[in-house]
Amino acid sequence: MVVKIYTDGAARGNPDGPGGYGTVLHYVDSKGVLHEREYSQGYVRTTNNRMELMAAIVGLEALTRPCEVELYSDSKYLTDAFNKKWIDGWIKKNWKRGKNEPVKNRELWERLLKAKAPHQVTFIWVKGHDGHEMNERCDTLATTAADGDDLIEDPGIA
Repeated sequence: MVVKIYTDGAARGNPDGPGGYGTVLHYVDSKGVLHEREYSQGYVRTTNNRMELMAAIVGLEALTRPCEVELYSDSKYLTDAFNKKWIDGWIKKNWKRGKNEPVKNRELWERLLKAKAPHQVTFIWVKGHDGHEMNERCDTLATTAADGDDLIEDPGIA
């Protein structure tokens, strides 16, 4: 069974970085029935990279058993971290990158690694706003969440 996860972190409006993120999970059960689960995370005051990571984490943490996963994201940074093995290099360098700069959002990358561990995950980049049906749908979900009244403060932002 292949589970498809479509994520989007959508920063909206305020230069301080509020926004929302959405995750849509598609899977087929043992009887061949397609299921869909949607998650939105209210109004998040954070940065766009953090929202992209959180959207991926939400989808992977929702899985109750090991699966083969295709994770679609419009974040080139997120998909390249795994596809180009940047994350392996960061870990080997004690979470440093480039000229010995600390990796930002380390706690979220570690949480994503933990959420991904039991699964076989393929990270697929979907260019944002190119008409890809699920990218547009996830963007709509995240935007709706961002426009809601719920405010969730990201503890990683001072």
